[in-house]
Amino acid sequence: MSDMFKGIEKKTGVKMQDIMKVAQSLNGANLQDEKTIRNLVKDLAQMANKNVPKQLEDKIVETLVNNKQKIDASTISKMLGKK
Repeated sequence: MSDMFKGIEKKTGVKMQDIMKVAQSLNGANLQDEKTIRNLVKDLAQMANKNVPKQLEDKIVETLVNNKQKIDASTISKMLGKK
């Protein structure tokens, strides 16, 4: 396993095989569908053993559904209140 994947596992506590399963499930997924996005947020939160407040979930859904801004690591960090 590469050092990058080991670093991700160490930082998140999520196994790389679980991340890869999620990535594969997104192939062809409609990321402008509210139900799909909510399910994805819940799955990722559960994997990472984190609570995603309803307000943050709503913001993520709104951003993706309405495509109001480009989604990248910086955008996600801002949504989570990190710098």
